[in-house]
Amino acid sequence: MTCNVGGIERPIRIGLGLILLGVGAFAGLPPLATAAAYVVGGVALVTGAIGFCPAWSLLGINTCPTKPSGKS
Repeated sequence: MTCNVGGIERPIRIGLGLILLGVGAFAGLPPLATAAAYVVGGVALVTGAIGFCPAWSLLGINTCPTKPSGKS
């Protein structure tokens, strides 16, 4: 897996994932909404942590900074 989630997007995904997991756990939502918060929060947290998003890969999006080649 090649990194395709980078820059400011990674901490945003991690923060959003933690928030949604907390909402699912403590907001007293209906069961379907709780499950949706857990799933979306978990996906956001994992994709932010590992730096790879399958949806971005399918759409051809890459927010990882390019590495300098070291050649002049």
